[in-house]
Amino acid sequence: MFGQNHPQGQHMMMNGAPGPQRYMPMGMMNKYQQQNSQHQPGQQHHHPHPQQQNHPGGHGAMGHQHTFSSGTMSNATPHFTPSNLHIGTPTNNQIVLGELVSEHWQQQLQLVAEARAVSSTPHHHCRKEGVSRVSKGPVEASPEHSPRIADDEERNRASTDEEIRRQDWDAMDLSGQGLRALSPSLFRDYMFLGKLYIDNNRLTRLHPALGHLRSLTHLDASNNQLREIPEEIGMLVNLKALLLFDNNIHSLPNEIGYLHKLEMLGIEGNPLDEDLKDEIIRRGSRALVTHLRENMEAGDAPNERDWHILDETCTADTLSVLSYNILCDKYATSSQYGYTPSEVLAWNYRKDIILDEVKGHNADIVCLQEVDQERYNEFFRRELAHQDYRGVFSPKTRAKTMADKEAKFVDGCATFYKSQKYILLDKHVIDFANTAINRPDMKGEHDTFNRVMPRDHIAVVTFFENRATGSRLIVVNVHIYWDPAFKDVKLVQVAIMMEQVSRLADRWAKHPPCADKAAFRHAEFDGELNLGAAEESPGELAPSQEYTSGTQIPLLICGDFNSAVGTGVYDLITQGHVSGDHADLANHSYGNFTRDGMAHPFALKSAYSGTDELSFTNYTPTFSGVIDYIWYSTNALQVRGVLGDVDLDYLSRVPGFPNHHFPSDHLVLKAEFSVKSRKEIKVVEAKFGPQKERRS
Repeated sequence: MFGQNHPQGQHMMMNGAPGPQRYMPMGMMNKYQQQNSQHQPGQQHHHPHPQQQNHPGGHGAMGHQHTFSSGTMSNATPHFTPSNLHIGTPTNNQIVLGELVSEHWQQQLQLVAEARAVSSTPHHHCRKEGVSRVSKGPVEASPEHSPRIADDEERNRASTDEEIRRQDWDAMDLSGQGLRALSPSLFRDYMFLGKLYIDNNRLTRLHPALGHLRSLTHLDASNNQLREIPEEIGMLVNLKALLLFDNNIHSLPNEIGYLHKLEMLGIEGNPLDEDLKDEIIRRGSRALVTHLRENMEAGDAPNERDWHILDETCTADTLSVLSYNILCDKYATSSQYGYTPSEVLAWNYRKDIILDEVKGHNADIVCLQEVDQERYNEFFRRELAHQDYRGVFSPKTRAKTMADKEAKFVDGCATFYKSQKYILLDKHVIDFANTAINRPDMKGEHDTFNRVMPRDHIAVVTFFENRATGSRLIVVNVHIYWDPAFKDVKLVQVAIMMEQVSRLADRWAKHPPCADKAAFRHAEFDGELNLGAAEESPGELAPSQEYTSGTQIPLLICGDFNSAVGTGVYDLITQGHVSGDHADLANHSYGNFTRDGMAHPFALKSAYSGTDELSFTNYTPTFSGVIDYIWYSTNALQVRGVLGDVDLDYLSRVPGFPNHHFPSDHLVLKAEFSVKSRKEIKVVEAKFGPQKERRS
């Protein structure tokens, strides 16, 4: 094993005897340029290492392990001119003098010449890197792992930087070992690898498990006997260099289109389709990747998500709720979702899939996040009205400071409900920032003004009554700030939300009974019209139930919390309290929240807690995890069923959402509940209008 501090000249064994390191002096470059056209792609040069060890996943090959410099392969200066460029295909075609050749292709030929020059040297990458380290000194952190300043408008999640990773080495050199196959365990057990060198072997295929190496930025499989590349290559969206020189590859999978960060696709020395090769020669690797992505077909749709039944007890009072962050149109950009075809990102493509999904689930309550005002008014409100939905919407508070033409693009939360089943009794919008700066204990705090106030997120709280049963329901629809560097802000936002919901619940527990439910059927509420919904009889109308405290009212809290299990947000909601010195608050000060802690009076659980949480609710190449939830009050509601996970086999070929089948990077969450019967319910008699008579 060759480590970073290993003495030079003692780590190399050639044919059983020590041998000197081999490098190509810059002055010898012309020699290799002349030999370039004489190289036969099928020719193999293998010098097995006599000290092979049983290394995990390597079929006995020695794995050299150390952190490689990010500039090892990609920063060489081209030494070719159009007059002596050759395409090293089996037909030995040459580019005509004067024909346009990109600088990118010149660099590619420089790389393939370097690769061929060392094809007979085992482990030449780590040898080269060892000398590089001695001459250059310690390697600094790469830019992609450096702290960055977040843009408030950027729509991001927690990234893979939060995962536990091996930091002592992230590269493996298995080059020149004469390997004929690689164990799938290599790809499953070393998912932290950033660079993998398997060139100059006798590999005829790459196992689909290659898709597990999602941290790879550099993969060199040159000078093997590969005939095709598995479609799982598309999972490696962090790749910047994919070198496939001197194989027998005739075509490329469209999934390479997912590799939006790819800077060098090395294809010289393959009998590749001339159109694909011409695209690289003239316009470069990025152009070919873009071409493959934009022409990518939808592929097979995943299997339907299973419905998990948790309780089959028959009950008269049931309800279903759906929560969905739909991905606001202004956030659906190629810079944010570079792996997604631009046509698929377009609102005109996504809107019908979103609408069909919402209508298909036919939930009683629908909570949507990231809905802008224009789409709410001109699309969702009108389209869902035909399914008997009415809605309540509020944008983020910045909309108040904008002209109408800009304000219509501000996103917020929209709650829809079946108007034949529910009466909307009241609604309220919680403005986190405004509430914080107006609290006597917080308005003088530095952190309140600098961290909480600039985040203009809101929660929409609605209060319903079931026409048929008289039971009442509080629904909270919320979108919490995203940035993992602001865990304190997330916790404060949720603490304010729970505090406000508690006050609203206590007030609504005293809400008078509906005097005339029939009148609500045809009434408008805040301008919300029922456009074309079927006029069906709501059936017998029950009297309003009465509640003596706010905690007795069934409560649902739905939304995108941008917080995983174990965070302060999760602990506060599920445990009912967190201390003022919680780790997520760090050293920030927020008045009574940090002096006395945060608490709420409700007994809440995630609807998915009975089946374990979903594998993820947000799925992108840089993050996959559960950050969306449907919380319910356990004293008043019982979970009957939930919508399950996405087909795992489908996910093995899809690096992230959105895509052709999933129009948002978030999943739909759906749960069904039964309202628990109360042993003693004081019923208040109500009038139901002249057209209805009570049955005895």
